[in-house]
Amino acid sequence: MGYNGPASSITLEETRVPEQDFRDQAAPMEAPAGLDAVNQQLAEIYPDLSPQLKVAAGYVLEHSVEIALQSIRKTAAAAEVTPSTLMRLAKRLGFESYEQFREVFQAAVQAGPVELSGRASQLRTLASQTDDQVFLDVGDAAFDNIGRLFTADNQARVRQAAQRILAAEKVAVVGFRDTFACAYHFAYVGRIAMPNIQLVRGLEGGLLTELAAFGERDVVVLFGFEPYCAETMRALEIARAAGVSPIVITDTMRSPLVPGAEITFTVANATPHFFPSILSAITLIEAILAECVAFGPDDLVGNVARFESLMREMGAYVEYE
Repeated sequence: MGYNGPASSITLEETRVPEQDFRDQAAPMEAPAGLDAVNQQLAEIYPDLSPQLKVAAGYVLEHSVEIALQSIRKTAAAAEVTPSTLMRLAKRLGFESYEQFREVFQAAVQAGPVELSGRASQLRTLASQTDDQVFLDVGDAAFDNIGRLFTADNQARVRQAAQRILAAEKVAVVGFRDTFACAYHFAYVGRIAMPNIQLVRGLEGGLLTELAAFGERDVVVLFGFEPYCAETMRALEIARAAGVSPIVITDTMRSPLVPGAEITFTVANATPHFFPSILSAITLIEAILAECVAFGPDDLVGNVARFESLMREMGAYVEYE
């Protein structure tokens, strides 16, 4: 670097490079080919990003539709960062330009369903014609959450998860507090067809004991939304240490449950309600278990038939005409 003036004209502040610049200037990687790969790489590099890039990455991970449809300036304003920050993030991921980066999101949105978004738009119209805003806002959020679930990337991932579950000797299911209903639903419905599925309850300090029976040939399905439960994190640590393959269902790629997961699903859980919505997670469970039965061995169908027959013999169902 050349010398362009007397030393007295250069202040210490002018020569100091902000700490975040060193992190921003990390060597770029090869540009990921799809939205799935973009999200995975963002999750991996997120802890090492500068504060501003973390803000931008957090917005990108949670607003894929907006990234696809909005201009860089509108996206920057919504994310509360500068357009140059978004460009730096795109280049950090290996893209030559922000437009190239945005094309990945546009392709994913175009591959998604349109019917559900149309219904959500109808709810918006209805909401303007009535004073029952809360009821319609809940419906609007529900349609939007489900619409974000049924994408081409998730379709492939559901098939992968089903294959992994079918190949496992045993399947542990973990979810505490707000996601216990998800874990229970997965275990209850799944066991009808696949008796090797076990709900992990962790009662009275028994988490370690329950998970001790699982190893390298097994799978653990974990549910966790923010705020993330310490018990769920502990269960994941125990499972990883034993070589169990984790399938994680969470709310964002920034979730602490993501690192080390073999398969990760992020489900939208936005709602006007005070508690996170589990609608998308329950729908995802139904999709995964349906894939298991559809592509699994004939024994699974037989298991379902035997379960139903046994329940009727035991008088578990009310008979009526």
